[in-house]
Parts: sequence; structure tokens; C-alpha cells
Amino acid sequence: MLTVTAMVSLSACQQEAKKPNIVFVFADQWRAQTFGYTGNTQVKTPNIDALAGEGINMATMVSSVPVCSPARASLLSGQYPLSHGVFYNDKPFRNEIKTMAEVLKEEGYNTACIGKWHLNGHLKGESLNVSRVSPVPEDRRQGFDYWKVLECTHDYNNSFYFDEDNVKHEWEGYDAFAQTKNAIDYIKANKDTPFYLFLSWGPPHAPYQTAPEEYKELYKDIDIELRPNVPDSLSEQAKEDLRGYYSHCSALDHCVGELQQVLKEEGIENNTIFVFASDHGDMLFSQGGKRKQQPWDESILVPFLLKYPDMFGNEAKKITTPFTISDIMPTLLGMAGANIPESVEGVDFSSHMQGEALDVKAALISCPVPFHQWSYQNGGREYRGIRTERYTYTRDLNGPWLLYDNQNDPYQLKNLINDPEYAEIQSGLENQLQEILSHRGDEFKEGKYYMEKWGYDWDGTDSIMK
Repeated sequence: MLTVTAMVSLSACQQEAKKPNIVFVFADQWRAQTFGYTGNTQVKTPNIDALAGEGINMATMVSSVPVCSPARASLLSGQYPLSHGVFYNDKPFRNEIKTMAEVLKEEGYNTACIGKWHLNGHLKGESLNVSRVSPVPEDRRQGFDYWKVLECTHDYNNSFYFDEDNVKHEWEGYDAFAQTKNAIDYIKANKDTPFYLFLSWGPPHAPYQTAPEEYKELYKDIDIELRPNVPDSLSEQAKEDLRGYYSHCSALDHCVGELQQVLKEEGIENNTIFVFASDHGDMLFSQGGKRKQQPWDESILVPFLLKYPDMFGNEAKKITTPFTISDIMPTLLGMAGANIPESVEGVDFSSHMQGEALDVKAALISCPVPFHQWSYQNGGREYRGIRTERYTYTRDLNGPWLLYDNQNDPYQLKNLINDPEYAEIQSGLENQLQEILSHRGDEFKEGKYYMEKWGYDWDGTDSIMK
């Protein structure tokens, strides 16, 4: 018979050995600059600000190829786009790559995906208009069992999904609200078994003016403050878009609050790794640009907040070491005590988050192939670069292109390329970049080379050959 002391000790060991749940909340096109906790005094994000106040903030979180499908494939695989092959939207993520959900299933986790997918891709000659609204086959779900997913839509108030049996269902109202409710139901039903829940919203990606009315009202009469790098000629359009963008952001912030509340109510908050992140940012007319893919901070810097009380407590911690989407999979698997596949190229930051030193000085940023909204015809170009804690350095196919001292020039208004005062810094950053490219086996060729290598078709007018 066990003594009381032995029973208490056994109970403590069982509790200690329990695998943490993982709730991963993923927004689409939410840039790092649009939160209260990052210094924006107009956008209303109280729940996410509170999350930042009791968790880990990776303040130099970089989307290495800042566009949807490449970022999502890197998240799932822990690889870089020229390895997993999804460096262009709507190209198929390969089944044979080991994903985080597949690893966690082997560790005894229930797995769930709700919302946007954008990884199934399409076949040669198949229209995006068909592939984005078709079911994802069961063998293409990359380890997720619970499945309430659509490949891609941005019609947030008339949205649908397919379930595990490819039966079509409508989301009621604003889809992010309905998806969050579904996620809450899943959490309640699975609280006694370790689970990995991936909740993927479409907003705040454009169209900007489609958030629920109560959130649009928050910004209706506000004179929106613009970043100094927005040209005067674009100020009125930028203000209008930002009102809508902020409306989506505040609506999603409400959802984060609901998710945090249910974890507390169900008694699993302490043993749950809760992550809030985004795939890439949005230029919103900074530097005169739109959307993403571009190497400026509005495009490449994204939020990454992590709360795991059992490991880190509830105090805010800001880490400025450069961190990429490819690092997320190994880091979360490290926290969960799970096996990290050899195929993973990212770095496990879990020990670094607990205070151990880590020799990471820069994050790779790149555009292997410019396309769609940043096609060649729209000024897009191939580039490779790095974002350090302080500097941004990039070069295109013609040579050095951009150099910014982000500490002294946070809005990236002065390009320091070939400035004699920064010659030594530029040389050092070039050496760092070349070291990363050599390690990655990246020869930095023109986009046509990679499209032909992977057998991809160009979509629309993206190719300079057309």
C-alpha cells in the first residue's frame, strides 16, 4: 500500500510528466508594428497586449520568405523554402516531409486544424479559383485529424470549410469568430488528452473593410497616424486601409481573449503552450508599397508571443535574438520533449528562452521568385538578405541593394549602401549573409531557375518571360 507521502510524490511525477497542450493561433498578414505592446497607440489590442505582458515576446521575429504559402510550409516543416519547395504561392507542399503534427501524433497527441490552409497547391493547368475552394484530400492533411479547413478564401463573411469527410459546411457570420468558437469547443472536448490545435485565421489580410461593424466603429472617426515612411501622396488611401486593417485586428484580439479565458476555465492554462503569430506582414503603403514579399520591416517582421506558465511562469520576457518561422517547429517540439526530425533546418530556441546562450546573429530574408502582387511587372525582384537585431542588409541579382541601421533609423528612411561610414558594417553583413547562403546551399539564381527546377508553372503575368 502506498503511503500518503508516496501518493503525493507519484501524483507530482505524473503531473510533471504530462505532455503540454499546444494552441497555435496564426493570423494572416498581421505585421509586428500593429499592436499596443509594440508601440502603436491607436490600434486596440488589449488581450494580445496582456499576453505579451505575461509571456515571451520574440521581438525580432522574421518571416524569411514573407508571403503566405512559403511561410506556412516553413512553419509545418521547420525547413526553408528552397528545401521544401514552396517558395511561390499555391504550389504543393510535399507529403514526404515530416511535419510537426505528424511528430506530435507519434507522441500521443490529438491534432486539429481549423481555418485557412493554403498548402495543398494546384496541379499544372489547374485554376487557382478551383484549387482554393476544393477539399484537401485526406492524405494531404499533414498529420491533422480533426479538420475544419478551406484551402484559401478572403471572403470572411461568406466563408465555408470542409470537414474530415470532405463535407462542405458554412461558417456563420464573420468566419474568424466562428472558427474560434469551434476551437473553444475542441479545447473543452480534448482537455484531458494532450492536443495540438492549429487555428488559422484569414484576417487581417485584405479586403480591409469587411470586419464586423462594431469593430469598424472603433476607428470610424479617428485621424489615423501614419508611419513616416508612407508617402504623402498615398496618405488618404493608407488611412482608409488602416482603419479597416485595425478593425480586423481588434476583432481578432477579442478572439485571443476568448481563447485565453477558456484555457483558464478548463484548468489547463499552466500546462498549455499558447502561441500567437503571423505568417508575414503588410506594407500598407510604407515605402510606397503594398502587401508583402518585400524586405522592409513592415513586410518581414511579425509577432511571436508564447505563454507556457509551467515552464516560464507568468512574467513578461522580451528576447531580441533573430528568430524565424523555420525555428518554430523545433522550438515547440523541444518544449514538448518531442523528437526533432533530422529534416528540420530551423533552430531549437527552447533552452535560449530559458536563459541559455545561443549563437544566432541574423535571420535570412529572401525572395526566390517575385510573384502576384509583387511580380516583376509590379517592381518585384529576387533578393537575399539578413535581418539582425540592429541591421537590415539585402542584395539583389545586381549586387548590394539595401542597408538600414534600424536602431538609428527605425522607419528605414535612409539607405546606407556604399556609405563610406558604414563600409565595414556592410562588409561584415555581406560576410554573414554569404555564410548563411553557403550553409543553406543557396546559389542565389534568378527566379526562372527555381521555377524550372521544381517544374512549376508561372501564374498570370508573374514571369518576365511573358
